[in-house]
Amino acid sequence: MAIAAGAAAVAAAAVEGAARAGYSYRRAYAAQTYANRAHIDVLEIVADHFFAASSEGELDLLAEHFTLLPHGIDLSLGSAEGLNEPYLARFAQIVRRSRAPWWSEHVAFTRAGGISIGHLAPLPFTREALDVLVRNIERARSVIGDIPCVLENIAAPMILSGAEMDEPHFLCALVERTGCGLLLDVENLHANALNFGFDPERYLDALPQSAVVQLHVAGGEWNGATYVDSHARAVHEAVWELTERVCARFPVRAIVVERDEALPPFESLLGEIERARAITRVSRTPAATPARKSGSRFCPTL
Repeated sequence: MAIAAGAAAVAAAAVEGAARAGYSYRRAYAAQTYANRAHIDVLEIVADHFFAASSEGELDLLAEHFTLLPHGIDLSLGSAEGLNEPYLARFAQIVRRSRAPWWSEHVAFTRAGGISIGHLAPLPFTREALDVLVRNIERARSVIGDIPCVLENIAAPMILSGAEMDEPHFLCALVERTGCGLLLDVENLHANALNFGFDPERYLDALPQSAVVQLHVAGGEWNGATYVDSHARAVHEAVWELTERVCARFPVRAIVVERDEALPPFESLLGEIERARAITRVSRTPAATPARKSGSRFCPTL
């Protein structure tokens, strides 16, 4: 089949409802976030920020008022040694408690030899690496339960040698084998295209049309000759323009604005959320309308 049943199902769900816009929740903005509930459709939460038992009440309160999208940063789906089981168990508790329509993680590894390396590391785009990812994703799903998963492309510090395919075709194969959707980080795509000299349009051409479920947008900066995905600046105009083109191609369900450093006044962040929402209103793709398939593991609704 051309795409996995799960990805086909999410495409059907996507065209049935309007896409949503929100941001990656930061506690520094807690009061402003609740005060502006009417302007925030979704909140992405970093699951790791809620691992402490003392955070359970905060998580429950957020889930009462917002649609939450739990995001993982250290599950290390690309680790050849398998997943850290205690970490996975806690991650699963956060996903279930958040009442989320889906959860997300990265196509990367963060652990090796039992040691956390502290950052997202790229995978070699090989069949062996793909087998590892598929095995770990299935293990994570078996613990988390029947809540869909979307997988994110990273901003890579390097391209590893020995690749048997390029990244978009690697992602295509991953979607085909797992039925997961994709979280397309537009800023990461923009950064990689600048640093490694490829055309982002050709990258988009290679992705399965019905698989892109969620987007990240953020702002980075130049450090000498390298563009750094710092999440410390407003979203650049080039990223907004690329986001418009993505939304015209794919049945996007949610756009999340990320800001991790140099936090701006909340009004500035709200302006970016509204711009993301405006893009979803204008750029609704009519093309991706495959029928919902029975028995799919991937049918999120917002």
